[in-house]
Amino acid sequence: MSKWQSERSIHEMLKDTPPLRESSDSITSGTEAKFPTSRSMPFPPAYAPPDVSQNGAAGNSTLLRAGTTKIESIKNWSVSTYKCTKQLLYEKLGKSSRTVDTELEAQISALRETQRKYAGVLRLSAALTAQLAAAAGTQRALGEAFADLAQKSPELQNQFLYNADTQRSLTRNGETLLAALHFFNNALNTLTNKTMEDTLLTIRQYEAARVEYDAYRGELEASGGNPPELLLAAIERHRRHYERLRDDSAVKLKLLHENRVKVMNKQLLLFHNAVSAYFSGNNVALEAAVRHFSVPVPSHQTNHPPLTATHTPLPSTQTTLLSTQTTLPSTQTTLPSTSPPRTA
Repeated sequence: MSKWQSERSIHEMLKDTPPLRESSDSITSGTEAKFPTSRSMPFPPAYAPPDVSQNGAAGNSTLLRAGTTKIESIKNWSVSTYKCTKQLLYEKLGKSSRTVDTELEAQISALRETQRKYAGVLRLSAALTAQLAAAAGTQRALGEAFADLAQKSPELQNQFLYNADTQRSLTRNGETLLAALHFFNNALNTLTNKTMEDTLLTIRQYEAARVEYDAYRGELEASGGNPPELLLAAIERHRRHYERLRDDSAVKLKLLHENRVKVMNKQLLLFHNAVSAYFSGNNVALEAAVRHFSVPVPSHQTNHPPLTATHTPLPSTQTTLLSTQTTLPSTQTTLPSTSPPRTA
């Protein structure tokens, strides 16, 4: 048998052999295998869009309305910003008029100047407080050094103890003064950076409303004698907004003035009494000043035990100096007269 005949017989045998699954099914069931002429695989169902129910339609309409409202607000903001920028530019170039309240503008300028000066006072007072705090820390360390040397130098114990007590007394008075200064700084900071700033925030809103009102008013003047109804309604709306903020600014300026006078009267009196009492060495007046204004003072507690060593008072450093002025003999001698004696 040739090679070509053997390959042909193998192909015929494979062609006559039934498929594996069909032959196994016929063998298992004992029935004759049936060979289907064609097979088709079932395809998955095609994707069908969900049914748009009534709730879905309502949600879509809500989203559309929200998007439309947002776009409309952005459009109105853009138009208003353009008009206000144009108005400010024309005011700087002198091509447009502006609404001016002379009395209110003067009060606003005075408030801004007052805030600037109060901020300078606050900055200087904070610097003074920091310097006095550093001095109090140095005095505390110096007192501890004197107390330590008093225990190690018996021959100079009394002198070191006196100096240690002096530095501790100065430290206590310095802490009391620092408490008063911190109280003053906190009140001044609240007045300058919170109370005044709140009033200035309303004033900035008033100034923005004034520019917006002037922008629409200028558009009305440029439109001639036949303005549209929408422009008239917008002008009326901005005029009411401007007048309301103008009245709010005037009321806040009046209340701020009264509050500023009341607060600063108290704080300046505290500052004067505390500083003058400290530098004059009157610790009783210093404590009375901080107690009168209810200033929280830290308790004066030291980490070291009090000194119990007995020491005698130091003699006064001002000694009576011996007089260095001695009675010098007179250097003026009686010179003989050079004129001839007179005769009777």
